[in-house]
Amino acid sequence: MRPLDGIEVVAVEQAVAAPFATARLADAGAHVIKIERPGGDFARGYDDAAAGQSSYFVWLNRGKETRTLDLASEPGRAALADLLAGADVLVQNLKPGALARLGFSDAVLARDYPRLISCAISGYGTEGPFADRKAYDLLIQAESGLSSITGGPDEPARVGVSIVDIATGATAHSAILEALIRRGVTGQGARISVSMFDVMAEWLTVPLLNHEAGRTPGRVGLAHPSIAPYGVFHPGDGRPILISIQSDREWRALAEHFLDAPGLGTDPRFATNVVRVRNRAETDRIVAEAFARRSGAEAVAALVAADIAFASVNDMAGLSAHPHLRRIEVDSPNGPVTMPAPAARVEGETRRYGPVPALKPRET
Repeated sequence: MRPLDGIEVVAVEQAVAAPFATARLADAGAHVIKIERPGGDFARGYDDAAAGQSSYFVWLNRGKETRTLDLASEPGRAALADLLAGADVLVQNLKPGALARLGFSDAVLARDYPRLISCAISGYGTEGPFADRKAYDLLIQAESGLSSITGGPDEPARVGVSIVDIATGATAHSAILEALIRRGVTGQGARISVSMFDVMAEWLTVPLLNHEAGRTPGRVGLAHPSIAPYGVFHPGDGRPILISIQSDREWRALAEHFLDAPGLGTDPRFATNVVRVRNRAETDRIVAEAFARRSGAEAVAALVAADIAFASVNDMAGLSAHPHLRRIEVDSPNGPVTMPAPAARVEGETRRYGPVPALKPRET
């Protein structure tokens, strides 16, 4: 038995954020009915990288049943009402107010389906000066200020995955699970709203508080704005290596076993993280010289011996061939697709992952 066996979910969704949340519910055993507009979820057309199908759609819609309804029509709305009568959860990421205009306002949902947990995902929520704005992942990366601290010194950059959508979907998923737990105690449903802007603003708490304290973070590429040394260094050959020194104790270990200069561990210019950050250029120069004296294999061996955290600076080819990568295989209309396995693992449980649904003809 999976944790959400018997839970019925209706998803009026498209793109990434809401499908991310409902894919996790489906993985856990929920029966997810995905409502697609005539023509289908537009994410079906994002690319053709997964056996000729959209990588986004294949990743985020496994294990769901799909139905094609025109919710602008009376029969389409009636069909949705029938589905909601037997549903535990409704997830939707239509434009704010769209579902209410179709006759399914929060008040109607609370009256007609008192045990229903509804979750509305939007760009900016239903209140405030930006409530009516359209919003997509990269737009929120820019509007929230995330892009101002991402990239190198010369210009801001997009995070390389749809981080806002994924974060929003994960937030919605956890809120839905909380509501299901509470309903098990009280018997009452819930009306949940999650805004992409709110999610990313909360994730940006640390850089925001530093800015408001007069220490506005800059863009430092593959380095950490408030920890040193924490960045990329180049051995005499091979891939660049990123190291992370999280404590002054680790700095002393690095100084003794990798820099071959134990005295640097207690040198007043470097003994604490605060002064190492203040003297970042000199700190990084010393570490870079120690790397340059070693081959890649020698650097790795010395870091392991010193118990220093490090990583190879990989690309997608490196991930594809990575010895630690776990994969699952999912059926799709064009044949099986392998993809990275979900991160959470439960001892004694082997998850089954349902197929990716084909677009069905319009029903109503």
